[in-house]
Amino acid sequence: MSETVNTYTIKDDGGTGTVKIAAEVVTVIASYAATEVKGVASIAGGITNNMVARKGIKSLSKGCKVNVEEGRIAVDLAVSLNYGYSIPEVGAQVQEKVKSAIENMTGMEVTNVNVRIADIVSPPEA
Repeated sequence: MSETVNTYTIKDDGGTGTVKIAAEVVTVIASYAATEVKGVASIAGGITNNMVARKGIKSLSKGCKVNVEEGRIAVDLAVSLNYGYSIPEVGAQVQEKVKSAIENMTGMEVTNVNVRIADIVSPPEA
């Protein structure tokens, strides 16, 4: 049994072929970029920076949704923040980091990065 995977063409030069990207890959890029921002504890669902690449796509779908229409990407993220960080500042940093990462890696335009703060958690004990 094979699953249908949504893919999007990001390059088609007509000569050497096409380059396509799966929507799930854009989800991983967005999730990983978000977890690199200082103050972000995890993507909603408990996915941390170290777990993004290992957990698989199904785990990420709880906290990150990507919508691609006509070569433009809209991202909805739910994140957990560490206690003591400024919500507006961290939210803005997440938006910028996710937008930059997706645009640099895919060449596609990011129109929206919507960040929802799902939880505040205590930072790990030192």
